[in-house]
Amino acid sequence: MTEFSSSAQSMSLVAFTVVATITLLLCVMTGPDRDDLDEFYTGYSSMSPMRNGLAIAGDYISAATVLGTGGVIALFGYDGIVLALSTALSLMLLMFLLAEPLRNAGRFTMGDVLARRMPGRSARIAACAVTLVALLPLMLVQLAGTGDLLAFLLGFSGDALKTGCIIGLGTLMISYAAIGGMKGTALIQILKIVMLLGSGAVVCVLMLNKFDWDLGGLFDAAARGSGAGPAFLTSGLQFSSGPSPELDMITSELTVVLGGGVLPHITMRMYTAGSARQVRRSMSWAVSSVALFVLIITVVGVGATALLGREAIMAADPQGNTAYLLGSRAAFGTDVSTAETLLFTTVTTAIFLTVLASVAGMILACANSLAHDVFAHGRKQLSPRREMTLARVSAAAVGVPTILLATMVQHRSLQPLVTLSFCLGASAIAPALVYGLFWRRYTRAGLLCTLIGGSVSTLVLMTGTNLVSGSPISAFPDHDFTWFPFTTTGVLSIPLGFAFGWLGTVASGRRRAEQERKQYEEVEGRILAGVVRRQS
Repeated sequence: MTEFSSSAQSMSLVAFTVVATITLLLCVMTGPDRDDLDEFYTGYSSMSPMRNGLAIAGDYISAATVLGTGGVIALFGYDGIVLALSTALSLMLLMFLLAEPLRNAGRFTMGDVLARRMPGRSARIAACAVTLVALLPLMLVQLAGTGDLLAFLLGFSGDALKTGCIIGLGTLMISYAAIGGMKGTALIQILKIVMLLGSGAVVCVLMLNKFDWDLGGLFDAAARGSGAGPAFLTSGLQFSSGPSPELDMITSELTVVLGGGVLPHITMRMYTAGSARQVRRSMSWAVSSVALFVLIITVVGVGATALLGREAIMAADPQGNTAYLLGSRAAFGTDVSTAETLLFTTVTTAIFLTVLASVAGMILACANSLAHDVFAHGRKQLSPRREMTLARVSAAAVGVPTILLATMVQHRSLQPLVTLSFCLGASAIAPALVYGLFWRRYTRAGLLCTLIGGSVSTLVLMTGTNLVSGSPISAFPDHDFTWFPFTTTGVLSIPLGFAFGWLGTVASGRRRAEQERKQYEEVEGRILAGVVRRQS
């Protein structure tokens, strides 16, 4: 049941080739046809709320979410379901608290948002640095996992072929970002989310039908198949080996809630909305799509454990990253017809497209920040044509090292990298945006302390977690230099991020704080309500 037929493998290979070709052509056709920054960075804010919302959901649901969260649900039950709900809650928090102010304050990048009230290169350079540091781990996860994913689907095992997949797909993703710009990558995200939700919904129907639409029976069967019994349906199974399972779980979920929605490749989609009303409607579509996906991945993940058992899932991948695919395959049963093979090919193609679209969006966010925040706001004023050229070159400058690093880490556990990105978002980016958008007294020194202090504290604390060493699924399983007792750094790094911002602001002195408070008052109406202050 965990192996795929030759017909499914052949059809998947053909589908992958066709999808890669079509999506690249779509990027060429929809990408900017002239040297216009607004077209490249935001697509002229011309997308409808539905299209923009689907693009936001597509950016938000990465391959790490589909495969990683699906694996946690299959292996740990309740803890994984709470993780999936936290993912949706993070986007809701962005919708209600930050989406409209981000759209009002920003133009192209997170640096624009922060520089709205604190003009100068220091804020932009710090924002660019944090953007790169936060998104690089996620890009590595998507690319490094691509080789294993395709090997699992297509039935090959050679390291050379896996590395070739990483290089080829990485090159394709760079092309998406450099050629398509915001509109091109948005189109891929929309195609991805439609295929993912559509195929997933069909798999859910088949899965529930196997249990006569009895959710209780589904969960009871999963508990038996997990080998953990009732513990599968209660909290703490994932963190049971730690000293404080409940606190570790709460901290992990808080990190996802605060960090998931503020990562730069998500917030950049806020700037593509034409008005405050459109950004609210876009976020409504995005939240609805993500909530639907949470339901789908919960049913498929739990169903995989119910039909296959925990041991079979771990035999295919110790971290459960193949659980979504195995669950989808198991939903069809042992006698697979041509129609079911076609449907399963659609599922695998949606996963393949998810990898492509996710990394393309992240590369675009990093490239935009490098070109716009670092080079375009340097000592010399760049023309729109040169800035667009720099943005495209920056896509390669970000993508090529990422591909090389991905080939180096493909044989190690990638979970620390996923956790690191969310911890950086929660500990550095979230405090900077909350303070920068809403705290009148916040100063440039406070901003730099938030971004630098939150990032450094996260990086230091992460080295001591059991995701890096001391456990079979850690990045260095043969070593044990664990000194931090929690799986994520959020329990300490999130308060530190906010504290560094407060201390930096207080240390700036009253005169400096008063000056920057007046600067904020000049743009406060624009940031919070979209009102442009009239000059008297």
